[in-house]
Amino acid sequence: MSTFRWHGHAITRAASLAGCTALVLALTGTGAQAHSPSHHPRDAARQTLGAHDGWASYGTGTTGGAAADADHVHTVRTWAEFKAALADGGDAPKIIKVKGTIDAVSEGCEAFAAPGYDFDAYLEAYAPETWGLEQDLSAEPDDSPEGLRRTSAAAQDTAIKANIPSNTTIIGVGRNAGIKGASLQIKGVDNVIVRNLALESPIDCFPQWDPTDGSQGNWNSEYDTAVVYGSTHVWLDHNTFTDGEHPDSEAPTYFGMLYQQHDGELDIVRGADYVTASWNVFSEHDKTILIGNSDSESTAVGDRGRLKTTFHHNLFTGLVERAPRVRFGQVDVYNNHFVAETGYSYSFGVGKESQLVAEHNAFTLPKGISPAKIIKRWNDSPLTAEHNLVNGRRVDLIAVHNAEIPAETVRSGAGWTPTLRAAVHPAAAVPALVKHGAGAGRVR
Repeated sequence: MSTFRWHGHAITRAASLAGCTALVLALTGTGAQAHSPSHHPRDAARQTLGAHDGWASYGTGTTGGAAADADHVHTVRTWAEFKAALADGGDAPKIIKVKGTIDAVSEGCEAFAAPGYDFDAYLEAYAPETWGLEQDLSAEPDDSPEGLRRTSAAAQDTAIKANIPSNTTIIGVGRNAGIKGASLQIKGVDNVIVRNLALESPIDCFPQWDPTDGSQGNWNSEYDTAVVYGSTHVWLDHNTFTDGEHPDSEAPTYFGMLYQQHDGELDIVRGADYVTASWNVFSEHDKTILIGNSDSESTAVGDRGRLKTTFHHNLFTGLVERAPRVRFGQVDVYNNHFVAETGYSYSFGVGKESQLVAEHNAFTLPKGISPAKIIKRWNDSPLTAEHNLVNGRRVDLIAVHNAEIPAETVRSGAGWTPTLRAAVHPAAAVPALVKHGAGAGRVR
């Protein structure tokens, strides 16, 4: 009988789900505090990532703004205050405490629209029955409906993107802190912590119609909720990623295609490295997490040997796909709970040269959705998937996938063994653990 260690307590693999739930509550109290790695337990804003807690703990570790002096500790309540705090002091250690909900688009999409931009005119000009599906819109002049859309989109881009400098901690204060409508750009920096925030996905106010995308054309949108681009040592912890007031399920269709106004919730791309995402909730979204954004050789040069990321104790619920979709990186996915709903496509996307390890996770699938769908093979890259439960039962995810989808056979064995794990809990305990511990409002 296998035994795991959990903060000094022994847990047998044979423990029942009910027993695990009781044990979770007994050991964690509220489920929010016992697992928080910290070198400064009395001040959440100065907490640092614990040793061996995922890839972000590698090497120099991740401390964010823990060393900030009093002049670089900011409490912000508005988008303007937030961006000013980010700009203060360059890369000097800083702590930004978010109080309440900050709205980056408080004045609405109309505030970004170029004079003369009219969506109805855009639809009329580029309808497939008049424009066709053979030519894209890249050559359209600045005074055309597409040109005015481009100008409007550029204004939104400038307004809602926030560049996070090195040595920064951003933390929500209390249970109701959040940022909506913004895109956090962790780009070309090192040592960043983002914690305890409800992050509502930004909507692209001005998606572009591309007649040449697919056989019927498609709407393409910008703006990830958070993007880690060429950055190192990033810890994302106890956040809630959601589409909030603008779920894809309520989006209209134009030209017969979904008017998509969302991109990813979290993208880790362009040579980013040493990232840990722990105790977050990712909910109600389509293209959720992308690791490595291209198969191209020019991109591969910067991605090979990088994109090392750990996901643990996260809740993935109501998602369609990419939880995560992986290229190149050594990605460790353990002790997460995946809850599928209608419209589910897949969780683990096996992409070019990916090295994904998925262990000790729990999946809750509704009737009619086979465990074979959990894995989607985009490229012939080996995968390690062991000790996972589906609806409470041990399932060999690779075997069931290969049996039901033989045209996309997945090879077993990612070729590496994760060592940076602070604790590994039995998969049967994960749903209760995550229910009581993951998401914003749990760090105090």
